[in-house]
Amino acid sequence: MATYAPLEIPEDGKLAQNVTHFARALRRAGLPIGPGRVLDAIRAVEVVGFSERVDFYWTLHACFVSRPEERVIYEQVFRLFWRDPKYLDHMMSLLLPSIQGLQEDRAASAAEKRAAEALLDGVERDLPAGDDDSADGDGEIDIDASATMSHEERLKTLDFEQMSVAEVAQAKRMLARLSLPVKPLVTRRSRASTTGAQVDMRRTLRASLRHGGEITQLSMKTPRLRWPNLVVLCDISGSMSQYSRLVLHFIHAVANRQGQGWARVHGFTFGTRLTNITRHLKNRDVDAALRAAGAEAQDWSGGTRIGSCLADFNRDWSRRVLGQGAVVLLITDGLDRDDSGQLARQMERLHLSCRRLIWLNPLLRWDGFAPKAQGIRAMLPHCDAFRAGHSVASLEALAAVISDPGDGGEKQRLLRMMSGT
Repeated sequence: MATYAPLEIPEDGKLAQNVTHFARALRRAGLPIGPGRVLDAIRAVEVVGFSERVDFYWTLHACFVSRPEERVIYEQVFRLFWRDPKYLDHMMSLLLPSIQGLQEDRAASAAEKRAAEALLDGVERDLPAGDDDSADGDGEIDIDASATMSHEERLKTLDFEQMSVAEVAQAKRMLARLSLPVKPLVTRRSRASTTGAQVDMRRTLRASLRHGGEITQLSMKTPRLRWPNLVVLCDISGSMSQYSRLVLHFIHAVANRQGQGWARVHGFTFGTRLTNITRHLKNRDVDAALRAAGAEAQDWSGGTRIGSCLADFNRDWSRRVLGQGAVVLLITDGLDRDDSGQLARQMERLHLSCRRLIWLNPLLRWDGFAPKAQGIRAMLPHCDAFRAGHSVASLEALAAVISDPGDGGEKQRLLRMMSGT
């Protein structure tokens, strides 16, 4: 951390109010801070003192930061709130539109934009000069809120590739709120239960030994439940890059949301090679997680070799992650230039190794879509469901597809089209 100059204490200071506002900014940036932590922070500052900036930094850090991934956000908000003028200018430049010259500023690191938006929430931005009827305070501003809900509904069905920067940001927030629940699997193993429907003969006979072999009570049992794994194979080639970024936001939310039932969520990206990004999805900070995943996947926005990448997955990872009834989400457009025979073989092996294989294809958004490409024709017979994956609404409908084994989407219609019937 950088060295800070001592803080000047004003005569009429409002330390408690400032710490409270600082905690609110951290909460808007995503840190779980409640009133109890704010009170603890105020008491801690009173005990430690307010003379050295470094001591003040670490005192609040001990009160507000509880996870390693929260340190980056805390540092950015601290610099902004407690008056680092140069850094404040840089963060304002991230939020305000500007014309870049030949020499551009450094790119924002993970969580910097979110920290700036949280702290500068409600701050008036510089607006272009023009006629302002309400400058004197007498003008009236008419706001039409009738289209607010319709705008959100339109955004749900809007293609990811057609979204503006502001719409992409709003779509990411909507994806972060989505859930993907799954029903548990009934196994052949059993557990003791007083309300079970089957007699547990082993426990019944063992209990009868305490009474000289006389059975006085029947012990019951019920099947044991188990949660499946979710395995995501996401195409990050040039034709899929915009869709992949938003889909990975959704997968990150699924991996970090409790109570959805998944035993584990495994993530893989592929273009010209296969990359395992599972450990990056465990990071609760979505910005840091996707940035680390993008840095490890060197083939982002490159070519496509679906057949060879699926072969690598089947050889190196299928036995590790596809056991015990895993569900596989395959996100790709199916446009592959490799041998279609190899692609068909690897898709068949993948299909046989998992409980359910769901293929999300953004090309299905077109009404006149037809399986003309060789890669699509080779992959289609080996998936359980074929659905579109181009919008928030299509990802929201995944929950119904997973819970309904009979939902094949457009698979049967396209198979009949391929066969000519």
